[in-house]
Amino acid sequence: MPRGLLALAIGAFGIGTTEFVVMGMLPEIADGLGVSVSAVGLLISAYAVGVVLGAPTLTALGVRFSPRQTLVALMVVFVVGNALSAVAPTYETLAAARVLTALAHGSFFGVGAVAARTLVPPERATQAISLMMVGLTLANVVGVPLGTFVAQQLSWRLVLGAIAVIGLVTIAGLLAWLPAGTGERGDLRAELAAFRRGQVWLVLGLTMVGFAALFSVYSYVSPILTDLAGIPEGWVTPVLALFGVGTTVGTLAGGRLGDRFGWSFVVAGLLTTAALLAAFAVLARSPVAAVVLLVLFGTVAFAMGPVVQNGVIEAARVRGGSLVSAANQAAFNVANAVGAALGALVISLDLGYTAPMWVGAVLALAGSGLALVARRSDRRETARVAADVSAWRTEVAGRLDRAA
Repeated sequence: MPRGLLALAIGAFGIGTTEFVVMGMLPEIADGLGVSVSAVGLLISAYAVGVVLGAPTLTALGVRFSPRQTLVALMVVFVVGNALSAVAPTYETLAAARVLTALAHGSFFGVGAVAARTLVPPERATQAISLMMVGLTLANVVGVPLGTFVAQQLSWRLVLGAIAVIGLVTIAGLLAWLPAGTGERGDLRAELAAFRRGQVWLVLGLTMVGFAALFSVYSYVSPILTDLAGIPEGWVTPVLALFGVGTTVGTLAGGRLGDRFGWSFVVAGLLTTAALLAAFAVLARSPVAAVVLLVLFGTVAFAMGPVVQNGVIEAARVRGGSLVSAANQAAFNVANAVGAALGALVISLDLGYTAPMWVGAVLALAGSGLALVARRSDRRETARVAADVSAWRTEVAGRLDRAA
C-alpha cells in the first residue's frame, strides 16, 4: 500500500471518530456544559449541516491548488475545530466549533478519493479509495468505543483534544508520504461543467436513495436490538463493534470487487441489501438471527461505498473531479438525514421497529433501479468514447497514408 494512502486513512479515522464519538459522550458533554442531553444531540445535526455546506464550498475554493495542499489545509481546519471544541466554555461555542470541524469532512473525503486514485494504476482505483475509507470504518470499531470509555472515565474534552492530535499526525503524514505532484490542479469551470452531465446526477441520486436504506435502519439500531431482538443493553456495544468489523471487511472487499465488476456490483449489492432487510424484519425477534443479519447488512452496504465514490469521479469525465467527489460526500449525508427521517416517520405512526427495515428494503430496491440505469448509461458512454477513438485513429492513419 502506498504510504500516501496510509496518511489518508489516518485522516479518515480522525474524521470518523470526531463525527460519531459525540453520540457516545452525550451525557458527559451535557453535564459538563450544564445543558440537556437533547440539546447536545442537536450537535449531531449541526455537524451534518456543516458537512453538506463545507463539501462543495471548500472543495471549490481549493480546486486551484494541488490535492496535497488542499488536504493539508483541510486538516488544519479540522485540527482547529477539534481544539476549539475541546476547550469550548459554552454550549454555543461548542456548536460553532463542531460546525467548523464538519466543514473539512466532506471535502477531505472528496479530494482524498481523487488523490487516492492517482497513487495506484487505473485498474485499482476503487481499491485505493476503499483503503482510505477503511479508516472511517475502523473509527467505529476502535475510535468511538475508546473515546466513549475515556469520556466516561476521564473527560470528553480530552477525547476531542486527542482527535486534534490525530489531525496533526495526518498533516505530518500527508507532507511526508503524499507526493507533492499527486493529482492535478483543477479548473473550477471544468469542475462545474461536470454537473451538466446526467450521469453525475444519476450517481448522486443513487447515493441519496440507495444509502438512505442504511441509515433508515442504523439510526435506530439500539432499540431494534433491545426491544425486538431482546438483547440486553450491555451487549449492544459488542454487537455494534461486530457491525463495525463487518463494515471494515465490506469496505476492503468492495474495493477489490468494485474494480472488477463496477456498477454490476452495486446493482447486486443493493438487491442483496433489500433481501437482508426483508429477512431482518421477519427474523428480528431472534437474537442470533438479528445479530448475523445486522452484521451482513453492514458488510454489504459499506462494500458499495468505494464503488459509488469512484463511479461519480469517472462520471464527471473532467480533469480532477474533486468537486463531484465532494458532492457525493454531501449526498451521503443527505442520505443519512433522509433515511433517519423516514425511519422516524414510520416509527411515529406506531408501525413498530420493523417498519424502518421495510422502508430500507424499498429504498434499496429503488437504488438498485438507479444503479441499473447508471450501468447502462456508463456502458453506452464507454462504447461511444471507444468509437470516437477508433474513428480518430482511422482518420489519422488515412492522413498518414495520403501523406506517404
